[in-house]
Amino acid sequence: MKHQHILVIRFSSLGDVAMTVPVVYAVACRYPDVRITVLSRSYARPLFEDLAPNVNFMVADIKGEYRGLRGLNALYRRLVAKQFTHVADLHSVLRSGYLRLRFNLGRFKVNHLEKHRKCRRRLVAQKGKVLRQLPTSFENYFEVFRRLGFPVEQSDFKSIFPPEGGNLNLLPKAVGPKRSWEQWIGIAPFAAHEGKIYPKDKMLEVIRLLADRYPKARFFLFGRGKEEEEVFMQWEKQMPQCLNVGQHVETLHQELILMSYLNVMISMDSANMHLASLTATPVVSVWGATDPLAGFMGWNQSRDNAVSLDLDCRPCSIYGQKPCRYGDYRCLTGIKPETIAERAVAVINRNS
Repeated sequence: MKHQHILVIRFSSLGDVAMTVPVVYAVACRYPDVRITVLSRSYARPLFEDLAPNVNFMVADIKGEYRGLRGLNALYRRLVAKQFTHVADLHSVLRSGYLRLRFNLGRFKVNHLEKHRKCRRRLVAQKGKVLRQLPTSFENYFEVFRRLGFPVEQSDFKSIFPPEGGNLNLLPKAVGPKRSWEQWIGIAPFAAHEGKIYPKDKMLEVIRLLADRYPKARFFLFGRGKEEEEVFMQWEKQMPQCLNVGQHVETLHQELILMSYLNVMISMDSANMHLASLTATPVVSVWGATDPLAGFMGWNQSRDNAVSLDLDCRPCSIYGQKPCRYGDYRCLTGIKPETIAERAVAVINRNS
């Protein structure tokens, strides 16, 4: 009998890939004799390297070596050589769909992600909006494996690290050890789209409010890019308690280690919410154009820690890329810094 080997396809953004981790972990634990290979982009490797003994990671450079139709055909030939028996397409876009087609023609067992597009359109409709909880990404991923013949009821995944966290000795001196009297607070104020970004001046006020409440606190600023760099430099000058993580921490693995020691992460609906969730760190998430009803809440995160405004116009977008119909992003500008700070204080005190 041929040994069962599942190919899991998920390219996309880092946050989307991160959401597959608890599901892959659950399947790997439930079926320890089944090999699982996750096919994704190189940046996702730290999420799967030590996840389970039967989980492997495979890099696909879809913007370079495997770009275009010719590249996908070359990738398919490479994948066929691995002797997979099942294919789980957890992305369901043109690239993965083409690979799925090739595998179907080759008589592999294949299944793909159902995105519930009709329900999503109703959720963000301007008229006749239906505010109903959609299946979460985790539930959708589990369903793919169920249809492939690997049903799993739930996942007991807690963190990619042991309960005590990652190895702080692997971080640069600028981070240093965490002292018992310190609160470590993560701040991830950016996202891919404007409809998911809380105003920067208001986020700085959140930091000030928390610094007043916790004078010994340290604030770690997460985000990489030109705009992030400029903003974080200003914040560091104004508040010495702040540390720009991107200036000192080189790898994603190091960032994850740091996240595992945070008392709380304050994040937008973005990758950092999902990365912190994979380290068992509670997240106070801020939602503007998007909403947890779409199913993208972080793993094991409490809905009580999701901050948003009850407006007739929101949610207006599944991914946050649509421009505000009023031009002012009132769903974000209307959130008071005190609301976010109070929610973070409640999380810190509850877990102290």
